[in-house]
Amino acid sequence: MGTTRQRKPDWLKVSYNEAAVEEVARLMKDLKLNTVCKEANCPNLGECYRKHTATFMVMGSRCTRNCRFCNVSCGKPQPLDPEEPRHVAEVVQKLGLRHVVVTQVTRDDLPDGGAAHMAAVVRTVKETCPDTTVEVLISDLKGSEEALRTVLAAGPDVLNHNVEMVEALYHDVRPQAIYQRSLKVLSDSKRFAPSILTKTGFMLGLGETAEQVERLMEDIHRTGCDILTISQYLQPTDRHWPMDRYVPPEEFDRWKEIALGKGFRFVASSPLVRSSYRAAEALEAAQREEGGA
Repeated sequence: MGTTRQRKPDWLKVSYNEAAVEEVARLMKDLKLNTVCKEANCPNLGECYRKHTATFMVMGSRCTRNCRFCNVSCGKPQPLDPEEPRHVAEVVQKLGLRHVVVTQVTRDDLPDGGAAHMAAVVRTVKETCPDTTVEVLISDLKGSEEALRTVLAAGPDVLNHNVEMVEALYHDVRPQAIYQRSLKVLSDSKRFAPSILTKTGFMLGLGETAEQVERLMEDIHRTGCDILTISQYLQPTDRHWPMDRYVPPEEFDRWKEIALGKGFRFVASSPLVRSSYRAAEALEAAQREEGGA
């Protein structure tokens, strides 16, 4: 593997709007809400907050899994807050969001993986803000078809589940996840609710080969997935999986063209792309593609 702390290239340097960050962060804190923006140390935090957008992370801030690439805390999870769906809807309304992304920590401690709680968030946001589109970024729900149906029945506009990386890295980097199970979440979503767009994302720079990336894209496309995001892995701390390399923008451009050639409706591929970055644009583009198909 490469060194753990390579010099960051210019294309990964971003600036922050501190006032916008603090304004949204204060509103979240007042209602005891979490954003994955800060928990996962997202490089686009400043840009998204400046636009008064954020990805809500529900069901607490502690994950029951300990993936070696992720900066979200692992530990004993907090009890579910029954008021959280209402609080999320309140912030969506106050910020006037046209598209909201709701993600979750993995909750293997819950019988349904948190599916009912996520469904409640979707329903409450849609009832409170009927013109707002909702994207959910869910865990694999331990492979439960019943739990997945519960989330889909709430009517999200996009069902997102990230495969994160090529299959060969799962054993070492995501030992509690199963590659085929993640693919099944995407294929089952399309089978259970064909009208709901599906989305996934993966990272480059963890030590994968080009052949493994192409195979991964083929596996994803076979699930019927509509939207694909490809991003640069950034090692959160020295304790996390070491970054292999910084992938140059032109390589991301090449993977985007390959992915579009395979038939994905929308592909976002660049070093700073994250799963929820410009999610509204991805939804609209995929809808236009669907309408023109």
